[in-house]
Amino acid sequence: MAALHRLKQCHSTGVGIAHLHTSCRASAKEHYKMLVLGGGSGGIAMSARMKRKMGAENVAVVEPSEMHYYQPLWTLVGAGAKSLASSGRPTASVVPSGVKWVKSGVQEINPDTNTVRTENGLEISYEYLIVALGLQLHYEKIKGLVEGFGHPKIGSNYSTQTVEKTWNALQNFKEGNAVFSFPNTPVKCAGAPQKIMYLTDAFLRKTGKRPKANIIYNTPLPVLFGVKKYADALWEIVKSRDLQVNLRYNLVEVRADKQEAVFEVLDKPGETKVFEYDMLHVTPPMGPSAVIKGSSLADEAGWLDVDKETLQHKRYSNVFGIGDCTNLPTSKTAAAVAAQSAVLDSTITKVLKNDTPDKRYDGYTSCPLVTSYNTVILAEFDYNAQPLETFPIDQGKERRSMYYMKADLMPHIYWHGLLKGLWGGPGPYRKLLHLGMK
Repeated sequence: MAALHRLKQCHSTGVGIAHLHTSCRASAKEHYKMLVLGGGSGGIAMSARMKRKMGAENVAVVEPSEMHYYQPLWTLVGAGAKSLASSGRPTASVVPSGVKWVKSGVQEINPDTNTVRTENGLEISYEYLIVALGLQLHYEKIKGLVEGFGHPKIGSNYSTQTVEKTWNALQNFKEGNAVFSFPNTPVKCAGAPQKIMYLTDAFLRKTGKRPKANIIYNTPLPVLFGVKKYADALWEIVKSRDLQVNLRYNLVEVRADKQEAVFEVLDKPGETKVFEYDMLHVTPPMGPSAVIKGSSLADEAGWLDVDKETLQHKRYSNVFGIGDCTNLPTSKTAAAVAAQSAVLDSTITKVLKNDTPDKRYDGYTSCPLVTSYNTVILAEFDYNAQPLETFPIDQGKERRSMYYMKADLMPHIYWHGLLKGLWGGPGPYRKLLHLGMK
């Protein structure tokens, strides 16, 4: 249960060690030309890019975790198609060689003095700062949930401690309701809460249990998906597979001893509805990093306040942001981080030369919507929720090819491309495949 209690304040950055010659405990004060906070996808990608730009000895990354995880794989882990172990690698293996790894969390950021204080008491000063602290998961904000994970029928694909519980609950499902939730907060990978629903449907059909199952997806949103083209395709799947979708329902309590999930009906204030379940998958509420929220770097909601096109901080010109911790108005995904990393690299190059950043981030993000154990709808879109598709085919259709790209090719690109600072998203390939039309 100790591991479950750690869910009460769970970071998403997902990373950890460094090379022995650079990872020893730091002295009381240090200075770096470029300091990177967070060793998740954005932090490691930018550390690699900054190493090439200014030399490894001038770059440090602050990250407490021993392991770095490729989190997009957890949808398949929760459905038994991949192992949790296959999604992780020691942080030592992903921090760029020669870059200083400070194995600690961040306690305080003071952009007025260009300093950061770590949880192990180190004060680090910097010339330039990249903030890549991810977001925080708040399982504790749903009454009864943290304790509920001690029961066998509840899982969540959003943390290492709970993703395998999803697979256990799915395997042990007998009959009744399989219930899936979406939080009433910003969320990373907004498609993931329903991907596991489609995989559950496929698994129960394969094992002959589907006739005795009611599959229910409850979301506080007024839509199934934020981009109409893909939402229309998903509604067709929902109807053809007899899945029940309830819009504007928000999970507020789990009564694990009774196998009940309590949802508030947002369009009827004060009204709640109780769903009995034989399996429950919970996507937790999420929010900004407490460190950012408590600093002058935050916007009113607590997210890192950056320019949506250049990723430079709106008030501190030597501070930059990437990924889930920012207030960029696009879906929080690893694909978004890839596109952002290329833009941020260009922005920093210009700033170092006292030039005006001229490369613009268009909000590109991607969500491979897994709809079975061998099909995916590859959603790609921009700030305006308009499709921005890489391939010259209709990506609004379920395709086997896209599943294998999601399950096998994308992890390879992540480990060997993005984290090495070599992959900045599919933009150049999109232009090539569309003959320069996009």
